Amino acid sequence: MQLFTLGLNHESAPLAIRERVAFAAERLQDALTEFKRVQPVREAAILSTCNRTEIYCAAGEPSEALEWLAGHHGLQAQELKTYTYTLSPSDSVRHAFRVASGLDSMVLGEPQILGQMKEAVRSAEAAGTLGTTLNRLFQRSFAVAKEVRTNTAIGANVVSMAAASVKLALRIFPGLEKQKILFIGAGEMIELCATHFAAQHPHTMVFANRTLERAEHLAQRFGAGAMELRDMPELLPDYDIVISCTASSLPILGKGTMERAVRIRRHRPVFMVDLAVPRDIEPEVAKMDDVFLYTIDDLAELVREGVDARQSAVSQAEAIIETQVGSFLHWMSARENVPLIRALRDTAEDARRAELDRALKLLARGDDPKDVLEALSHGLTGKLMHGPTQALNQSEDSDGSLKAVIARLYHLHRK
Repeated sequence: MQLFTLGLNHESAPLAIRERVAFAAERLQDALTEFKRVQPVREAAILSTCNRTEIYCAAGEPSEALEWLAGHHGLQAQELKTYTYTLSPSDSVRHAFRVASGLDSMVLGEPQILGQMKEAVRSAEAAGTLGTTLNRLFQRSFAVAKEVRTNTAIGANVVSMAAASVKLALRIFPGLEKQKILFIGAGEMIELCATHFAAQHPHTMVFANRTLERAEHLAQRFGAGAMELRDMPELLPDYDIVISCTASSLPILGKGTMERAVRIRRHRPVFMVDLAVPRDIEPEVAKMDDVFLYTIDDLAELVREGVDARQSAVSQAEAIIETQVGSFLHWMSARENVPLIRALRDTAEDARRAELDRALKLLARGDDPKDVLEALSHGLTGKLMHGPTQALNQSEDSDGSLKAVIARLYHLHRK
């Protein structure tokens, strides 16, 4: 298959499955290097976010990509196959354009996916798996996304996971002016959440991160505090709201730690949002009294409530995408003909050189230039016409298709 996409997303797989096949951003390059080593692919890129994990390939077989993806994460291919989808070349192009434009996200029109796709491209480039086809596909995806956002209202009034988190918090607390908020992590999502929560003027905001320097950088921006992640369990009881989104492959906040925090808080409620995939907070925490834990899937229904105003822009966006899909598929089709065109030109060039060498020898011998030119032109004509003439003479061509093709190629018109 020339181009295909193998993946799973928030519509095809639950969070419990998505988190098992997620790739940390810093591991993408190594994963691609491994994939290329064990699979016969020329080009590959992996897009892994909290909502999806997708492998884009310009060659190879989807079944082999599935085997690798499952094996890489310690799963059985048959088990994973239930949750995956495989897209044909045309559907892969359309899908990439829709993903980049925010039409395939939990939050319709959300812009964060564009940055994640660009990160996927950088990782593929660093791993040496970003070839001409995939590079063109992603660059075109970015251009389509820009056109969609410029010419439609798809990005208007975007409801983000961060905004949804604030909305849920306000269902637990009458206001956030007295609340203390702990942000675990220092990435883009945490920064976005902090921006939304800061607008509610909470009593305290603190960032916890493995690297204190990154936590302090965000803290300085928001006038907040900072701590190392290892200090978090002891200080956890102080916080009414906990928002977590790290790249950890294992939970960093367990049930035991939360039970201790709730006891010390004397059962005052704790609002928690786990935006990480894999999850940062053990699922068992959700069963505890006085703890209100929401995962990224829990927020999905809430954010859908805010997309109605943008639905009218979808048809416009889809029309733009369909036009661009046709253009890209035409480019792919033309690329398939490149080897044939090159071979055709090489054959013509060989014939030209052979006749030219022959003519130069005749001129050097003293033959009449007019006769030499005449022989040269006849020789070229004979060699270039030999292939199609022989094909016509040797083919039965009962339906006349060969004659029609040759007539079209040489612009022959019956009189």
